Amino acid sequence: MAKTMSTQNVVNPSAASLAKAAEAARKTGLPPVHLWNPPLSGDMDMRIARDGTWFHEGSPIQRPALVKLFSSILKKEGAEYCLVTPVEKWRITVEDAPFVALDVSRSGEGAAQVLTFETHVGDVVHAGPDHPISVVIDQAAGTPAPYVMVRNGLQALIDRKTFYRLMDCATEEDGWLGIYSGGAFFPIIRSDAL
Repeated sequence: MAKTMSTQNVVNPSAASLAKAAEAARKTGLPPVHLWNPPLSGDMDMRIARDGTWFHEGSPIQRPALVKLFSSILKKEGAEYCLVTPVEKWRITVEDAPFVALDVSRSGEGAAQVLTFETHVGDVVHAGPDHPISVVIDQAAGTPAPYVMVRNGLQALIDRKTFYRLMDCATEEDGWLGIYSGGAFFPIIRSDAL
């Protein structure tokens, strides 16, 4: 379900100024967006599609480095997503999750295994208690929508091929089919629903 913009006036900030601020903050890893709380500057005509494609003013952003840079200053506040710097905060639209997990690797087995996901913007996440896996079932279509927490409330939608690979290592516990990672069990679907 798309997170829509409010009725606040849309302002066209300079994407270049946001990119410059993000680049300066990123020199030592991810910027500390959790510490940045400037007032809302307005709504930006930027959208992240369900497949992870970023759009600005209706056109896809073609430069992966720019998408990665913008993703580093993305912050979730309640149900809203914003691009934030120490002095600016611009609300954007996210159709589902802001990231897409495109691959997973597995080390170990059974309850001791660790699943490591990589997103389309290069984030690497080891699923576990701090980075849980969750699945929402679309009641109308009956299809699963699997996610892994990336950072600070930002999730990645696990793409179909990666989800199928996960299900290959699923196990049953307490009436649930699920997956172990990082010492935690993540239920996917009730066993009796299969």
